[in-house]
Amino acid sequence: MGHDHPHDHDHSELDATELRVRALQTVLTEKGYIEPAALDTIVDTYQTRSGPRNGARVVARAWSDPRFMDWLLRDATAAIASLGYTGRQGEHMVAVANTDEVHHMVVCTLCSCYPWPVLGLPPVWYKSAPYRSRAVRDPRGVLAEFGVALPPGKQVRVWDSTAEVRYLVIPQRPAGTDGLDEEALAALVTRDSMIGTGLPLNP
Repeated sequence: MGHDHPHDHDHSELDATELRVRALQTVLTEKGYIEPAALDTIVDTYQTRSGPRNGARVVARAWSDPRFMDWLLRDATAAIASLGYTGRQGEHMVAVANTDEVHHMVVCTLCSCYPWPVLGLPPVWYKSAPYRSRAVRDPRGVLAEFGVALPPGKQVRVWDSTAEVRYLVIPQRPAGTDGLDEEALAALVTRDSMIGTGLPLNP
């Protein structure tokens, strides 16, 4: 499995960018323009709160509305935009749904392409070289390290994000959730379940 499209950058450029960002952050902090604690709060909001909550609402709508699920699988970019989640790093989205037969998992083998509008900032492990290489070679081993044990007969399909196309995994709806509304369903959807390295919470 390889990339069909060029990336915006390679990993060495990403490292250089991170170094520049840290240097700029240090200068701005020393000059009193930013408070490190406030910056940490902003990053946390995008990384663990508002970002993944957007994706969770998309998944909850798909679980609740078969027509939306069909639209999401057919044209994820438009379906996601209909809920107000658009922007850079999410212009071209593809949704893939986990089933009893197939478990989907997303990686970016060359750098860290990631759907920011629906998942927020990528976790550190997503950008790491071990995850990027092993997710392709040994997806079941990686899943096991995340605590995900799949039945032996279930196929694992790995999707390679690019600068042009980002993927969103639609996890299987947990059993015993028939009476839950979309808000309650969204609370069961984890960031990792939308990457494929986790499962949704049980009610």
